[in-house]
Amino acid sequence: MATAVTVASVDADRRKPDAREADVREWVRRAVALSPVLAVIALLLVPGGGGAQGGTGGTGTVADAASGLLVLICLVRVLRGGARPLTRAAAVVLGLPVFGICLAAITSNDPAASLPGVARYVQIFVLVPAAVLLMIRDRRDFAVVAWGLVGFALLQGAVGVAQYLTGTGASYQGEDIRAVGTFGATDVMGMATVVAYGLVVVTGIALGSGPGRTRTAALVCVGLLFVPLVLSFSRGAWIATVLACGIQLLLAGPRRAARVALAAGALGVVLVGGLGIGSEMVKERVTSITQVAAAPDQSVTDRYTMWAAAGRMWRAEPVTGVGLKGFPAYRDSNASLALSSGSDTAGAGAAFARQPLLSPHNMYLLVLSEQGLVGLLALAGSWVALLVGALRRRRLGADCALIATGLLAWQLIDFFYADIGGPSTVLMSVVLGLAAWWALAEVRRA
Repeated sequence: MATAVTVASVDADRRKPDAREADVREWVRRAVALSPVLAVIALLLVPGGGGAQGGTGGTGTVADAASGLLVLICLVRVLRGGARPLTRAAAVVLGLPVFGICLAAITSNDPAASLPGVARYVQIFVLVPAAVLLMIRDRRDFAVVAWGLVGFALLQGAVGVAQYLTGTGASYQGEDIRAVGTFGATDVMGMATVVAYGLVVVTGIALGSGPGRTRTAALVCVGLLFVPLVLSFSRGAWIATVLACGIQLLLAGPRRAARVALAAGALGVVLVGGLGIGSEMVKERVTSITQVAAAPDQSVTDRYTMWAAAGRMWRAEPVTGVGLKGFPAYRDSNASLALSSGSDTAGAGAAFARQPLLSPHNMYLLVLSEQGLVGLLALAGSWVALLVGALRRRRLGADCALIATGLLAWQLIDFFYADIGGPSTVLMSVVLGLAAWWALAEVRRA
């Protein structure tokens, strides 16, 4: 009997490596199948020209070209019958923004100038999200793309931390210490956005119901990504990340929310207070969030001025707006003298330059001014439908629900402080597609 038990134990031990090898092969197979999506993420490492333009400004990066190839591959698969078409609900939700976009372009004072804006909006909010939704087949595919985002965030975060430590980042308060990753000084929000996406994903995984080792790995990634997010000195990304992760914690349960909040607070005290990671500058940056009315800096003044200008444009054309890509043309005639000529950029391998302010840095006001009330209702209605769909399905799978809800919440909150523009914009479309799969695709109960 003892011999039989020993032999059985040996056979079980032999099967464990085989099972692990099978899991690795399965992940590799899925990664190959999802390579068009993963390529869009990975190719963001290739520097793009043009910097971060606000609003509908495109950058023509390699990642943008890869997103076009992704859409083409999806279209071929659908035509060949190898992939299921969109459901009626998915087609309506993802196609809704097209109505406002096209109406704004047609009614624009310069329709020809609006055409690039039409292409950009349809790419980011319709075609690429729909293609990602069609490429993902099940929860494991969802996990592959999600971990792909985390891997890219870890890489960008490592570059950002190195920039802070070596003084090779973007200029901040006269020092080249701002962590911007590979996006450069002209897109200071790029790395912050990527790292925030990764942080939201691993928070969802850590709070989920997956294997213990997976949740442990996610917790480690939370600590690793926290540092570059802090060193990005991006107030908008900080606010959106705190609120999005707070929503995830509440959805995971009040007791767990309290425990994780205490742990996160202790981590922040150790990293920022104990180790002194940018402690003084971080403190000043956090304090500036509450000084937007009493003693705002020039960047806050510029933002408020552009917000007011966007409001005046909308009041002039309340239904359809001034037209896509119209904000720069109408900015000066609607902005007060408090608006500066641009923002200073330097560091991270770039010389000093003045970057023009071409958008209000608020997605809702940008859409309202350029597409009017019709465009805002169409676009924001699509986003709200995705969020509601993700919340309604939270009982079908904790991990996917927390990730999708967190990403959508982060994006909708961040849109109060940012808009589309810059190389990292195409990653937003992948994130929207990931969340759209959970909100709109047919998902079976876990």
